[in-house]
Amino acid sequence: MPPVEHRPQRIVVVGGGITGLAAAWHVRRLAAEGGRAVDIVVLEAGDRVGGKVHTVRRDGWVIEAAPDSFLTTKPWARDLALALGLGDRLIAQRPGGRQVFVRHDGALVPLPAGFRLAAPTDLGAFLRTPLVSWPGKLRALFDLVRPARREEGDRRGDRRGDESMADFVRRRMGREVLERLAAPLMAGIHVGDPERLSIEATFPQLADLERRHGSLIRGLRRSATDRRRDGAGAAATFTSLSGGVGDLVDALAADLGGIVRTRSVVARIARDGRSDAAHDDDFTYTVALADGSTVGADAVIVTTPGPATARLIVDAAPEAARIAGAVRHVSSATVSLGYRRDDVAHPLDGLGIIAPRGEGVRWLACSWSSSKWEGRAPDGHVLVRLFYGGDGREAEAERDEETLIAWAKEDAETVLGATGAPVIAHAFRWVKGNPQYDVGHEARVKAAAAACPAALVLAGATWRGVGVPDCVRQALDAAETALGAIHPRSGHQSSRQSI
Repeated sequence: MPPVEHRPQRIVVVGGGITGLAAAWHVRRLAAEGGRAVDIVVLEAGDRVGGKVHTVRRDGWVIEAAPDSFLTTKPWARDLALALGLGDRLIAQRPGGRQVFVRHDGALVPLPAGFRLAAPTDLGAFLRTPLVSWPGKLRALFDLVRPARREEGDRRGDRRGDESMADFVRRRMGREVLERLAAPLMAGIHVGDPERLSIEATFPQLADLERRHGSLIRGLRRSATDRRRDGAGAAATFTSLSGGVGDLVDALAADLGGIVRTRSVVARIARDGRSDAAHDDDFTYTVALADGSTVGADAVIVTTPGPATARLIVDAAPEAARIAGAVRHVSSATVSLGYRRDDVAHPLDGLGIIAPRGEGVRWLACSWSSSKWEGRAPDGHVLVRLFYGGDGREAEAERDEETLIAWAKEDAETVLGATGAPVIAHAFRWVKGNPQYDVGHEARVKAAAAACPAALVLAGATWRGVGVPDCVRQALDAAETALGAIHPRSGHQSSRQSI
C-alpha cells in the first residue's frame, strides 16, 4: 500500500496591512526554521497592500499617507527592515533642529527642552517656559512629593486600576500641563480624547514610572540618565527609510510574492470547514469570500480593524466579535503640501507644531516633513503636513479631499506664511481608521483573546499599539501563536494568547 500523503497545513492571514504582511513573513520564517511545511495565504480586500502605511513618490517628492517613521526603542520594525535587506535605506532624522513648537495664544512657542510626553526632565527649561503659568509650574513640581497610587487591594489611599490619560496627568502634573502640553503630545498620537483614553493601554511606560519611582519627573530623569549612560541618548529616537516607510511594505510584498492576494474580500470565517462541504480536506476553518469562493485553513490570523473583525468572526467567536465591534474608531486626515522654499516665510527650523484644543484652530498638528527627513522634497522646495480630525472633530476629517486641501492651504498661509499655490498637494482620509484605547481596554483585549477558539488569532492596531513597531511585534506574536496551535510541539510559543 502506498504511503498516505498528508497536505501541508495552511495559515490564512486576513488583512494585508503592515500587521498582516509581517505576520505572514514571520509564519514562513518560523516554519522554515522548524522544518515545517505550511501553506500561507494573505487575503487583502483592497487593490494594494500596506493599509495606512503608504508612501506616494512623485517627481522627487516622498509623501507619507500616515506614519512617517518608527521608534528605535521598539526594535521590531527596524529588525524586520534589516532582515529584509533594507539596512542601507534606514535613515535618521536630520541633525540639528529637533525643536517642537506649541501654538500658544496665536504665537509659536518652543516646547521646553527635556519635556517628555507628560513631564519635564530639564526643570530649568520648564520653569522658564511661558507655556505654563507659575501656579501651573508649582503644581507640576508637586509630582516630586505626591505619593504614587496604591496597588489594588491596599486598604489605604487610591487603589491601583486603569484610569484615563487625562486623570493620570492631572493627578501627577496638574491641569495646565495636561491641557497645554501633555494632551496635544500624547492624545495627538491617537487622535483621541485624553478624558477617555486609557493610560495603561496608550502609555503604560508612564504608569510604570509612577509605580517604580513614585514620580513622573524622577522616573523620566532617571530614564534619561540611564539612556545617556548606555549611549542611547536622552530621548526616544525615530528612524525612517530613504523611500519612505512604504519601502517596508514594498519589500514585504515582494518577498512574499504570490502568497498575497489583493481584491479578495472576506465575507466571514466559519469554524470547522467540514460543515460547509466546501473542501475534501479536513480543515478547521473555512474563510468565505464575497465572490462565493472559499479558502480552507488550519489557523486564521485576523488583522482587520475592529468593526470588520467583528463581522468576520461572529460565527467562529461571537464573544470576541462583540468585543472587537465595541472598540471605538474615529476619523482623521492628513494633508501634505509641497512649496518652493522661497514661498514659505517660516524657517521651518524644527520638527513641527502641536496645537492644544483651546487654541481654536481646526488642525491638530503641522509636521515639517522635509526638515525631519532627507529626500522628502526636491532641491529648493519644502514639504509640510497638516493633521485634521480625531475624537470629537471627525466631521472635519471626513470632508472631501478638495476641501481638506483648501483648508490646509489657508492654514499653512496663516501659521507658516506660505504664499502662492503649492507645487504638490495630497490629502489622505482615514474614515473610522483610528482605534481608541478607552479606559479598560487592556481587560477587553484579554477577554477577546480568551474568547477565541484555538488557532483563531486576532492582531493589529485595534488591539495593542498603533505604531509600526507595535504592529510588527503583534505580527510576530500572532505567527508564533498560530504555529503553536497547529504544531503544538513545534516550540513556537508566543508570550501572549492570541492578541
